[in-house]
Amino acid sequence: MRGLRKFLTPFAPDQSGAVSVFYEFGGIIVICDAGGCTGNICGFDEPRWFESKSALFSAGLRDMDAILGRDDRLVAKLADAATKLDAKFAAIIGTPVPAVIGTDYHALKRMTEKKVDLPIVTVDTDGMELYDKGEDKAWLELFYVFAGEKEDVIPGRVGILGMTPQDISDLHAADRIRKRFAEEGKTAVCYGMGDGLGAVKKVSNVERHIVVSPAALEAAKYLERTYGTPYEVGYPLVDELIFDMDYHRKKVLIVHQQVIGSAIREEILKKAPDAQITVASWFMVKPELRKDGDLHLRDEEDYIQLVKSGDFDVIYADRCMERMTPEFSGTFVDAVHFAVSGRLTEVREPGCQ
Repeated sequence: MRGLRKFLTPFAPDQSGAVSVFYEFGGIIVICDAGGCTGNICGFDEPRWFESKSALFSAGLRDMDAILGRDDRLVAKLADAATKLDAKFAAIIGTPVPAVIGTDYHALKRMTEKKVDLPIVTVDTDGMELYDKGEDKAWLELFYVFAGEKEDVIPGRVGILGMTPQDISDLHAADRIRKRFAEEGKTAVCYGMGDGLGAVKKVSNVERHIVVSPAALEAAKYLERTYGTPYEVGYPLVDELIFDMDYHRKKVLIVHQQVIGSAIREEILKKAPDAQITVASWFMVKPELRKDGDLHLRDEEDYIQLVKSGDFDVIYADRCMERMTPEFSGTFVDAVHFAVSGRLTEVREPGCQ
């Protein structure tokens, strides 16, 4: 049955992706919900919640608030919170409730700015899309609101766009990226993972950007248009994800977010140019990053049929997907994707599966 899930848990919705982008920037983050969406974000969708806290709040909407459109109550609560917290901005994140009642986010932003002496950011997520759509909107809004005037470029300074746990699945990846660049005499700026709002305001001083998730691609284009900053797409730690084996003339399927999947493909092709590699994703597939044969997976049946008919020798995918195709007899490489399984990466020794 199309759409029936037997193996995979529900993926994080767009409001969770938006929160993931803003999480480390020091703002007050308000989820326009009754409490359930916020609980899911803290309990399941944001792994950093268990290591470092953020000022994340539920609007606590009640039936009559939604029916009567009592935005003034939300603004009053936010204004009160702003007096008690040392926040750099406030972000208002949408959910199905404001989507159903047709909340005017531009008007809500103007109302809030009159009562709260902080920059206000709104993201019109509706809970009907997946996490990456929310990230896409949040990255754009972040740089649109906070990126400062054009500054002189600092040679060797590189910005890393798209670093969130949902996409990277590794809470320590940013530290290793910074270390790698430092060893080359360069500086890596990982927005939202260790590098905060100050780095966003000075985004124009980087030499180039590296986009590590498709959700940050539109932000990279915006920064290129605005400041002339070039960008490339890839993942600096992709070598850590490659299983050491002979790939010559092998058929390989990679299921991940599009950028990491494509980066794994390019790394394998360096070792074995004759390998046949297909990249598939449960999430957004950008046309400009897509190669012939790449696929967007709509549901479990798409993946199961792809494996049955593809005659693959190797599959890179999150381990939770291995049980979906018990008849597969090739090599299954655990390519952890937090957005799929809720698991985070454990760095493995080279050659370990």
